[in-house]
Amino acid sequence: MSDYYAHETSIIDPKAMIGDGTQIWQFCNIMHDSVIGKNCRVGQGVFIENGVKVGNGVKIKNNVSLYNGVICEDDVFLGPNCVFTNVLNPRSFIEKKDEFKITLIKKGATIGANATILCGNTIGRYALVGAGAVVTVNVPDHALVIGNPGRVKGYVCRCGETLDDHMKCSRCSKQYLVKDGIVTEEK
Repeated sequence: MSDYYAHETSIIDPKAMIGDGTQIWQFCNIMHDSVIGKNCRVGQGVFIENGVKVGNGVKIKNNVSLYNGVICEDDVFLGPNCVFTNVLNPRSFIEKKDEFKITLIKKGATIGANATILCGNTIGRYALVGAGAVVTVNVPDHALVIGNPGRVKGYVCRCGETLDDHMKCSRCSKQYLVKDGIVTEEK
């Protein structure tokens, strides 16, 4: 038995798995066979469909819907009203459940308010998708993505600050390296 808080207006299926210390606020709907890790914060009006997996320490702000096929690793931040899809070309009159695409949000990534993430893409570790961006392709680790369609406009530190031209963080002084388009923290 898990020790989590759920507001009385939320509907939580008994087959949903919810980790200790998680808080679920008003008017949420958590469906069966969904998994929410420990110490998560689930904001008002969130819908989590069956089969969704949410890691530990994830913050899901108000009015986000996570559909079957979405996987959030640990420490992900999902801004208010961000949108996920799970079928590329839906039709109400054609059943396409066998065409669901996996969308993976890797550890520490942030999705800004009102951003749209098309299904079948991966958002890299500690990447930051800006508010209102539309992601149509994979996002590399530490990338800063803005616009419609989303384009890499720079790189961000683990702490979320934009890296300077020398790939250094002005806030925490961490240094990063870029090799063959892959960003890694200098050890």
